[in-house]
Amino acid sequence: MATTSPTDIRFLSLDLIRGVGVMGILLMNIVAFGMPFQAYSNPMAYGGSSPLDLAVWATNFVLVDSKMRGLFSVLFGASMLLVVERAEVKGENPALTHYSRMTWLLLFGAVHAWAIWFGDILMLYAVTGMIAFFLRGLSAHKLVVLGLILMFVQAVFMGLLGLSIWFLREAATAPGADGALVEQWQAMQTQFGALPPDELARDLALFRSGYLTILSERLGPLFWWPIKGNFPFIPETLGLMLIGMAGYKSGFLTGQWERAAYLRFVRIGYLIGLPLLGALAIWLMMNGFDPVAMVLVNFSVQHLVNPLVILAHASLIIYWLQSDAGSALVQRIAATGRAAFSNYLGTSIVCTTIFYGYGFGLYGELSRAALYLVVLGVWILMLLWSKPWLDRFRYGPLEWLWRSLARRRIQPLRK
Repeated sequence: MATTSPTDIRFLSLDLIRGVGVMGILLMNIVAFGMPFQAYSNPMAYGGSSPLDLAVWATNFVLVDSKMRGLFSVLFGASMLLVVERAEVKGENPALTHYSRMTWLLLFGAVHAWAIWFGDILMLYAVTGMIAFFLRGLSAHKLVVLGLILMFVQAVFMGLLGLSIWFLREAATAPGADGALVEQWQAMQTQFGALPPDELARDLALFRSGYLTILSERLGPLFWWPIKGNFPFIPETLGLMLIGMAGYKSGFLTGQWERAAYLRFVRIGYLIGLPLLGALAIWLMMNGFDPVAMVLVNFSVQHLVNPLVILAHASLIIYWLQSDAGSALVQRIAATGRAAFSNYLGTSIVCTTIFYGYGFGLYGELSRAALYLVVLGVWILMLLWSKPWLDRFRYGPLEWLWRSLARRRIQPLRK
């Protein structure tokens, strides 16, 4: 087996976790690529309710939903701090370096959201990263405490939103309820449940149509989707980024802790987090994916438990790295993480081509379980191209473009 120096392992750990994160995000995003958006959170809304489909949903809910995005957010915070530190070492202006990067990331995200796919997270990361910069000087302990507070505040706010929806349901279903309240409740049911037949037919027809038709919808009625769907989660995303910065400062994310410590976090995170999330999944199914239950669980209660599983995921990945740093699979996934920006945007291009009408037109055609055959294919593509490319070039193609734009000069690409 090839040997890897401690320095290599330290940076390889960041790449490996980022690689797992960018691959794992597709496990949830594939539903939004291939089905009406309501199916993202509610398997009963579209895509089949067979035991296999429900098992796939439950597995994703427990292990993946918000966890892989959380892992990616943690790594974004750690990587941001690494870039700032490198700028300081080189005698560059760290603020100029950082805000130039975030500004261009915001623009890339806007192109992604309105020209390629509405489910963009780059704009959210850019805006949140602009805020996180001001907190980089805090100690690791203070970063963790503040990060947890922000995530708790987010969960409480969303819990209050769920409570307001409960009051709406009670008022709208009471005898002699006001018509406006009834309409609001019906709209809420549509948002979280199956679309009415006419709206479903319109959704399927839209995304099975040509590029210009879909683009005009994105720039028209769907214009605010990328903003409304992401920016309410700035507090949680900031909290995760701060925890990532703490993980970098403390050496946790760079693999400098003892293997026993990582194994301990794996046990704690999974033994506490997974049973709780499993119970929440069962409760949602028993409640028939009621809108009130879904808001409370998906946007509030789940997010109080998720940090445990995110921590366990990261710990398990680093534990694996420390055990098998030279393996071919580790190197392939780490390369995928080094080219995460290219892989993230590339995934959107590949998947919209597979599902939308201007490509193969499979939107709404596959069951939830069948979607994961597509995921497997995209993963194989990521693993096949990333390492050979990075064996020859310094950066992924979009990483190179981003770096060149942010630094206002063409960066060397070939090694």
